Amino acid sequence: MKEPNLTDYAKLYQQFDWQYVRSQLAGLPNGKGLNIAHEAVDRHASGDLRNKVALRFHRKKENVEDYTYGDLKTQTSKFANLLHGLKLKEGDRVFSLLGRVPDLYIAALGSLKFKAVFCPLFSVFGPEPIFQRLSKGDAKVLVTNTSFYEKKIKGLLNRLPSLDFILLTDSSDDLDMKALSLTKLMEEASGEFIIPSTDPEDPALLHFTSGTTGMPKGALHVHQAVLTHFATGKYVLDFQKGDIFWCTADPGWVTGTSYGIISPLVNGVTSIIDEEEFDALRWYSILEKQKVNVWYTAPTAIRRLMRMEIVPKEKYDLSNLRLVLSVGEPLHPGAVSWGQKAFGVPVLDNWWQTETGGIMIANYRSMEVKPGSMGKPLPGIIAAIADVEEAEIKIYDQPENQGHLVLKKGFPSLFRGYLHEEERYKKCFKGNWYISGDLAKIDKDGYFWFIGRADDIIKTSGHMVGPFEVESTLMKHPAVVEAAVIGKPEPSIGELVKAFVVLKEGFEPTDDMRQELIGFARKTMGPAVAPKEISFIESLPKTKSGKILRRLLKARELGLPEGDLSTLEKG
Repeated sequence: MKEPNLTDYAKLYQQFDWQYVRSQLAGLPNGKGLNIAHEAVDRHASGDLRNKVALRFHRKKENVEDYTYGDLKTQTSKFANLLHGLKLKEGDRVFSLLGRVPDLYIAALGSLKFKAVFCPLFSVFGPEPIFQRLSKGDAKVLVTNTSFYEKKIKGLLNRLPSLDFILLTDSSDDLDMKALSLTKLMEEASGEFIIPSTDPEDPALLHFTSGTTGMPKGALHVHQAVLTHFATGKYVLDFQKGDIFWCTADPGWVTGTSYGIISPLVNGVTSIIDEEEFDALRWYSILEKQKVNVWYTAPTAIRRLMRMEIVPKEKYDLSNLRLVLSVGEPLHPGAVSWGQKAFGVPVLDNWWQTETGGIMIANYRSMEVKPGSMGKPLPGIIAAIADVEEAEIKIYDQPENQGHLVLKKGFPSLFRGYLHEEERYKKCFKGNWYISGDLAKIDKDGYFWFIGRADDIIKTSGHMVGPFEVESTLMKHPAVVEAAVIGKPEPSIGELVKAFVVLKEGFEPTDDMRQELIGFARKTMGPAVAPKEISFIESLPKTKSGKILRRLLKARELGLPEGDLSTLEKG
C-alpha cells in the first residue's frame, strides 16, 4: 500500500502556502497566466503522459471508449477553434445538456481553452429549469443532442434571444441556421489551438445552485480555482502516480465538474466515467474490472448499496481499492463502519459547497476517522464556528459551541459572484468571512460536526432543490393558488420533496388531483426535483410580512416543536 501524500496533517496545515501549490503547476507558456484546460490537458499531452488514458468511458452497452491526454488535447482544441469560428468572445457562456458522454467533457475543456465560461446542466431537467438557467446565464451556445433539442429546447427558443447556436452531438447535418451539427464542425476544425493569455481571475465555470428565497443563483468561479482542485486531489483524494479514479457524480452537479473532470486530470490520473445511472452490480463490476484505486461517490448511493445483501469484497476483487469518499450530505456513522467492513477501507466524508468550488473540510487517509464527522479543514483553509447575527461576526473559541460554519476569504476556489446578483452575493459575507449557511460545531480534537442547514434547501438523491423553484412550477397549474415545499427525511434518498398545496375554488382535493399535480411537476421540472408527495391545505402559515413559514410546515409534518410563532399571521 502506497504511503499517503499527506502524512502529517498538523505540520502541513501550519506550513501550507497557496503559492507553493501554484509553483507545482506549469502555467501557460511565456508567462501568459493560468488556464484550467492547460493544467488539466495540454501540459500532460506535451510531456510523458501524452499516451496515458485520461478518460475511460463506460457506455450504456458496456463498451469502453478511451481518450488519452493527447486525444483530449486535439479534441478540445478543435472545440475551442469551432467556438472561434462561431465568433464567440472570451467570457461568453457555453452550456451543455447531455448525459455523461465524451462530447460533454470535450466541450467543457474546450470552452475553458477558449476562455468561454462553461456551465453544465443536468440532463434530467425539464424545460422550465433549463429555461431559467439558460436565460439567467445569458447562454450563447448550448451543446445537446437531437432528442433533448426536440423535447426540451425547441419550444423555448423564442424566449431565449441571446442563445445563438445549438450544437447537436448526434446530427450529421445542420438542421437550420441555429441548430448545427457538432460532428460536422469538429471535423472541419483544426486540432491545434494556442490558449490565449489567461488571468487567474478570469471567469471559467458557472454552476447554478437553488435558493429558498428566489430562482436559481449562478455561482461564478475563476481559473485560479484549479489550485484547490489540484491540492484536494493530492491531499484528500490522495491521487498517486498510475491511479485509476472514479467519481460517480454527474457534471451537472459541481462535484461532477470539480472532481469528475478537473481534479483527476490536473493530477494526471485516469478517470472512469459511467454513462449509466446507479446499478449496484454494474458498479461493483466496474470497480473490479477497472481496478479502481480511489472512488468518490454520494451518500445516497452508499445507502442503496447498504440495503443489498452483498459484501462486495467477498464477491468481487476490490484489492486495488485504496480509498472511498463521499460527499453531498452528511454521512451517518453506520455508513462509515459499513464501508470498512464491505470494502476493507472506511468511507471518508467531506464537506464543501457549490460556492466553495472544492473540498473545504475532510477526513483524510492518514488521520483517525471519527464516524459521522466532517473531518478537519483542508490545509490553506481557515474554518470556524461563529455567531453571525450581530453587526460584527463573533468567532467561538471554545469547542462544542454550535453556530454558523464560516470560512475565511482568500482561498482560490471561493466563488467570485452570483451572476447578475451583486447584493445577494454581498450578503454571503461579513467582514473577512464567508457565511456558508450551514450549522456545525467543533470538538476538542478539532473535528467538525454537521448540525443542520440554516435555510430550507432540500437535498434529495444528490440533487439540491430550492423550494421556491418547485413552488413556482406548481403554481403554474390552473388549479393551484399557493404552494409551499419542504424536505421530508427519507433514508434511501436523504430527503424527499413534499409540497403543501392550496387549491383554487372549484377544484377538489382528490387523489386524482394529487396525481395530476405530481405528473405536471415531473413533466415540467423532471422527476429528480419534482415533489413525490403532495398534501392539500386550506391556507399556508405565513409571517405578518407574507413570508411562508416552511419550518412550521416541516415541524408539524414531523411532529416536532413549532418554535417561536410570534410573527405568525393570524387567520
